[in-house]
Formats: sequence, C-alpha cells, structure tokens
Amino acid sequence: MKSANQLLVLFCALTIISCNTSVKESVSADKADAIYFGGDIITMEGDSATYAEAVAVRDGKIVYVGMKADAEKMKGDSTVMNDLQGKTLLPGFIDPHSHFMFSLAMTTQANCFAPPVGPAKDPDGIVSALKELKAKKNIPSGELIVGYGYDENQMPNGRLLNRDDLDKVSTEHPVMVIHVSGHGCVLNTAGLKKFGISANTITPAGGIIVRKPGTNEPYELIMETAYLPVFSNLPHPKPEELMQQLRDGQKFYAEAGVTTAQEGSTHKADVGLLIDAAKQNNLFIDVVSYPFILEAQSILKDYPFAQYSSYSNHFKLGGVKIVADGSPQGKTAFFTTPFLTGGPSGEKNWKGEPTFPQDSMNAWLTWLYKEKIQVNIHANGDAAMDMLIVAHEYACKELNQPLDADRRTTIIHSQFVRKDQLEKYKAYNIIPSFFTEHTFYFGDTHIQNRGIEQASFLSPSNSAYKMGIRATNHTDFNVLPIDQMMVIWSAVNRITRTGVLLGADERVTPYQALQAITIHAAHQYFEENNKGSITKGKMADLVILDQNPLKVDPMKIKDITVTETIKGGKSIYKK
Repeated sequence: MKSANQLLVLFCALTIISCNTSVKESVSADKADAIYFGGDIITMEGDSATYAEAVAVRDGKIVYVGMKADAEKMKGDSTVMNDLQGKTLLPGFIDPHSHFMFSLAMTTQANCFAPPVGPAKDPDGIVSALKELKAKKNIPSGELIVGYGYDENQMPNGRLLNRDDLDKVSTEHPVMVIHVSGHGCVLNTAGLKKFGISANTITPAGGIIVRKPGTNEPYELIMETAYLPVFSNLPHPKPEELMQQLRDGQKFYAEAGVTTAQEGSTHKADVGLLIDAAKQNNLFIDVVSYPFILEAQSILKDYPFAQYSSYSNHFKLGGVKIVADGSPQGKTAFFTTPFLTGGPSGEKNWKGEPTFPQDSMNAWLTWLYKEKIQVNIHANGDAAMDMLIVAHEYACKELNQPLDADRRTTIIHSQFVRKDQLEKYKAYNIIPSFFTEHTFYFGDTHIQNRGIEQASFLSPSNSAYKMGIRATNHTDFNVLPIDQMMVIWSAVNRITRTGVLLGADERVTPYQALQAITIHAAHQYFEENNKGSITKGKMADLVILDQNPLKVDPMKIKDITVTETIKGGKSIYKK
C-alpha cells in the first residue's frame, strides 16, 4: 500500500504532465496553417485603402491581420510561410451576378464572340468557328451544335447572321448560336424544326422572332419570351459529363480570382444538380442560386428556402430571380423613349417591351417580400425600372411594410437608370448591380441606339457612390468573360471600343471599383460578416494579383493577372 507522501508525489507528477500537455495543445492551437507576407495586402476595410503587413490563416478562417512580427509568433512547425514577393493580396472576388450554369457547357461550344473576346468578326467567322467545333468534337449527326457570343452590332456593313449561314455549318445537325445577351439565339433550318418554330409560330408577348423579308419564315434572331421554349428544351449531358463540366465551370471562376459565384436564373433541374453536386463534395467555390420566377414556387416547394438558404458544402439558395425586360444592345430593353435606330425587326417608334405585365410584378414582389425571400430583378431600360419601383411600392403598401426595410432587393444591370430612379433606390434601400463593361463592349452601340446623353449615364457608378449606395458590378458571364480586372478597368476608365470616353463623370476610383466586387458584393448577399474583406474571423477567401490595381496606370488595370486563388484557406487555382 502506497504512503500518503507517495500518493501526493504521484498526484503532483500527473498534474504537471496534464498541465504540460494542455499548454502544448494550447500553443499548438494558436499556430497558423499559413501566413502571407511580403507584398501589398489590401484589407478592403473602410472607404479608403488600408494595408497590413501579414495575414495568418487557420482552419479556413483569418485569425490575424497586422504586423509581420506579430504574425510570426503564430508560426509553428507545419505553418506554410507564403512570401508574396511583391504581389498583392486581396479578399477573394465575389461575383454579384452571372450565370454559373452557362459555364458548364462552354468547353463543348464554339466561341462566336467578336474580337477581342473571340475570333468571329463576321457571319463567315461564326460559321468557321462552328465547323471547327464540329470537326474537333466529332459531333454525331443529329446532335445539336452550339456557339455563344453572337453580337449583331459587331457584324460589318449590317450583314447579320441568319438561318442560311448556319445551314452552311450543317443540314444534318441542328445548329444554334446564342446571342451575346443570353436572351436569344439564331437557329439553322434543322434547329428551327427541332424546336418547333415555323412560319406558323405566333410571336409571344414580350418576344421577338425576326422573319425573312417578305415572308413569315423565322430567319434571324429569336429573343426573350420567344426564346424561352428553346432554352427550356436544350438537351442535358449525362450525369458523369455534368460533374466534369461542373469542375471545368468552377475553374473559369477560380482563374479569375472569384471565390463566390452566382447562378443568376436557375431552372429546377439545375437546382437539383447543384444540390447533388454539393452533397458529393463537387463544389470548391461557393455558388449562390436564384431560381427563375416562373419555376420558383415549384422549386421552393421541393427545396424549402428556410432549409437551403444557408451554405451546405458551398451551395445555397439566395432568393428568386425576376426578369423585367431584355437587352439594350439587342433592342429588347424597355424604355420610356424610342430607340433612335428602330426595333430589332425594323419597328418604328420602338421602345421595347416588358417581359411580364405590371400586375405580375406586383404579385411576385408581394409574395416574396411576405416570405422574406431576397429578390434579384433584371432590368435594363428606364421603363422597366419604373415598373419595379411601382411593384416595390405596391408590395410594401399591401403588406404594411416599410419602403426602406433591409431586404437587399437588387436590380441587376440597372444600366439606363435615371437619376430620379437612383434616388428612389437610395430611399427604398434597393441595390443596383451595375454592368460597366458595357461601356467598352457595347458603348458605341448604345450611343447609336440611345444617344450620347443617355449612354453617358450608363451604369452610373459615381452617382451611386455619392448618394451612399453600396453598388456592385458584374460580368453577367457568359454574356462577357468572367474577368474581374476588366470589370475594374471599365468602371475606372469607361472607354468604348472606338476610344470614346463615355460618361467621364461616372468614373470611379480603383478602390471604389474593388469595393463593388468585394465588400459591397458581400453585403448584397447578406455575407458581409463572413466575406468581402481581410478581417479577423472572416473566411480565408483570398486572391493574389501580380500587381496592385491601386498603384498601376489605370489604363493597365485590365492587364493585371491572377496568380493564385484561395478558398477557405485552400489554394484552388495557381498560375
């Protein structure tokens, strides 16, 4: 039997061992997985640039931001020391609006963009790109051949793509070229037959079918509501092909430094696919989905918003998407004044048309505001934005809710918003998500269609900032490439393809342009407490650039490249 003294010694020894173990565990727990230093670290906290010497990351979160000497105290045996070697570290870019699902099929489609985005400077170039795809992919007879990025405004001498052009690609394959807006397409003869469009097809309200001159035969662009049946009946890849396409699609975003992407108008099958992909751990960036309004009730019945509105393996439902009008470059946006160049089929006094009537807008916003579901609304023309303001006022009155409640209602594009409407945005707490890349890619077209005065107020970012509006800025991918440096460049410079400075007063600083795709974009998603800045406690979503956008010549911002993208502390892209 042990003596009392022996037991006391044994107890003290065990206590010392236990204490030492606890100290070691505590010290180990304080160590960082990675420390970043040696370059410009822009935190994006506040309304002017704030820099840090070092950032420490542990378990996917930022655990320290500050002096390098203090960060080094968190260095352990397994800590990775990331010397930026003069590069620039920023919070990961947050995509305020794009169509993630479009990215899935891009590796199987032909690039029919005009230069500098693609090779197709005329209809013959589009035909060549499609023939090249057909040969390269060895597409079996009868299967659909698809191209994307057709912009009729970039075709020389008014020579537009038509059915006969696409018949040169194949008469045995249906051929479809998607309009640059994503709101329409041109089909060959076999494609028209496949989707049941003929001379007897009646153009639906809110739709466009451009007919062959002197006949009722569909010939050129099919747009808006007339395009919806085509889009809804596109063939779907096999499940194993889809999962590979999901990985490929995410790479497009990761290579651009984007760590959170939007699926901006999701159909029911796509919601199911994204949920399945999340369950199988096939998502490595965050994807926020906004189901399309016509399918929203069915989708939310099967996938309740309360259950899916928080992230699960990188996927969540953000809200619902409504489309109010079409595309300004496609002449389907809805304005209060006529297009100077007529309608897409030569219509006179053409102002465009709303996609849906006012009563539908009123009812939808009332339902969504009642259910506390965020609304993203596509609107380009000022008449469409008038409709949305009326619908917002109607819903708030019906529900006896404040006009300025914190709903984060977002008007996607808001391109031709008037100043009085922007003031209503401010008063009603509505977020504009601008599309400043239009100044370069379509600015010259907008000058022709809408006149220099209205075109100069396109995506009025500076006016919004002066009003204290937290505007965001997007690519609408794949309407345009997912290129965040081009987003910043266009907001800062506002230069058209032909070199016109379009709306000098609406230029913003590089820092403000960065806010629109970091901290302001996080706010748009109700995620400002977790993302959007390099702050202790937030997700370690980071991007490394080869140069600092705040220090280079503003005209050279678009030439900056992403060298690495980090999501939750893990590298998901490295150049």
